[in-house]
Amino acid sequence: MLYQKSFVKLNTKQAIAMARLNPKAMLKGETPRLIDEWQKAPDIWNQVKDDLDFNYEFGKYILTGSSTPADKTEVHHSGAGRIAPVMMRPMSLWESKDSKGGVSLEDLFNGGEAFTWDTNEDFTLDDVAFLLCRGGWPISVLASKDIAIEITKNYWNGLFVFEDQENERFRNKKPEVLKMIIRSYARHISTEAAISTIIADVRQSNERTMDTKTFDDYLEALKDLYILEDMPAWNPNIRSKTSIRSTPTRHFVDTSIACRALGVMPEDLLADLESFGLFFEDMAVRDLKVYAGTMGGEVKHYRDNAGLECDAVIHLENGQWGAVEIKLGGDELIEAGAASLKRLKTKLAEKSDEKAPSFLMVLTAVGGSYQREDGVYVAPINLLKP
Repeated sequence: MLYQKSFVKLNTKQAIAMARLNPKAMLKGETPRLIDEWQKAPDIWNQVKDDLDFNYEFGKYILTGSSTPADKTEVHHSGAGRIAPVMMRPMSLWESKDSKGGVSLEDLFNGGEAFTWDTNEDFTLDDVAFLLCRGGWPISVLASKDIAIEITKNYWNGLFVFEDQENERFRNKKPEVLKMIIRSYARHISTEAAISTIIADVRQSNERTMDTKTFDDYLEALKDLYILEDMPAWNPNIRSKTSIRSTPTRHFVDTSIACRALGVMPEDLLADLESFGLFFEDMAVRDLKVYAGTMGGEVKHYRDNAGLECDAVIHLENGQWGAVEIKLGGDELIEAGAASLKRLKTKLAEKSDEKAPSFLMVLTAVGGSYQREDGVYVAPINLLKP
């Protein structure tokens, strides 16, 4: 873990102007030195690279930013071998201290010796609904519960103010169109909806014409703003005619944005458990990506033309993998999730060169943590940690 010992924020016109006039001066300070919103003066990237060429020190600089540079041509080096990109995600439940952390993802990959059995009776669907709508934004996490969602609303309202935005990729975008696409994504959250379906939804619900090229341009902008993040499909090498579906699952970087786009509040989720389940899956994927990232892993989904699917497959660089089905909870849903996981394990054992999974787990919104007789783990999201 790296901690800054000095920092500079390019959050004012004066600071940005000074950084552009003398980007090398931004590097002066005790290291690790954090430079926030570095993309406002893209030549800082080149100065960092040049400095590391002659005075290399691991973790010497931390460059943070909320988007990519307005003019990427000003960045003359990829940073390969010198600068490693790390996505700054919203806070997981473990980071926001809403998870007790009795179940470690890393421990599950190592055999589950430290797996905690916990009845977890003090965590309810009401709590989950609130966390979905609040999100993992630090300022919302720090706020008291009675105003946390209001703060997230304010964050949403400020996302599309582009008057002073130098990056014309955003400045030339119409906020109402961006919001239309986000709303459509929210209506198809945690599904494999085709892009053509989302475009048709935008056209129908807003009586607006939109061609594929325009949609793609807006979609890339939303991904560049770290609002949308599709989850790719996992493609194990199966020795059969089984066709693996490659359509990504539609997800948000933080579920609260989907809630705000549709005006969804905790009571709305509690009144519609089917939608609640899809929104919960999105938040669970957010946390799994955070936790898997600490181990250098990635999270994907699986679905084949035989109808077999898995909500999340966590794959590590050493070839280990674990499969996770995400459910609100309850005996029937847990049983269905466990059955699906076991079918996947059997299928890959018979028709694939993949290793056996390190673990199978049903990740729930509520309920206790335990291991079933068939070996499948069951754990609620508020007990999970890296």
